[in-house]
Amino acid sequence: MEIILLKDVKGIGKKGESKKVSDGYASNFLIPKGLAVKKTAESLDNLKKEQAAEAQKQEDLKNKALENKSKLESLVLEYKAKAQADHSMAGSISTKEIEKDLLAKYGIEIDKRKFIDKFPLNQFGYTNLKIELYKGVVATIRIHITEDK
Repeated sequence: MEIILLKDVKGIGKKGESKKVSDGYASNFLIPKGLAVKKTAESLDNLKKEQAAEAQKQEDLKNKALENKSKLESLVLEYKAKAQADHSMAGSISTKEIEKDLLAKYGIEIDKRKFIDKFPLNQFGYTNLKIELYKGVVATIRIHITEDK
């Protein structure tokens, strides 16, 4: 029986692939569990529509990432931190804090796991952080930490 996979199935194939499997396996396991549908002209049309919708969604995500990249690279985030007696920074600025500030001040939502440079910011001055906004779209954001007096 010819089927179209709706989900990845180990040992059979990936989502969207057309495969030939035994009739019993298809009708007793794959189709009832919602892992596949019988290959027909209608199911092929549905698959093409889903693939087109997914491609459009990915294109929209990439365009949004490029838009956010231009915004991020044009701004500098300012932070103040307390200094110790030897003029070194007390504490650090975390990526979670940067993520919250970007959302609150600029409306840019970035997951803290998207930061490529995951070191804590614990020195005064300017620092560049790289953020992967989308596959292949990397933005560099400038962070300026000054001494709180």
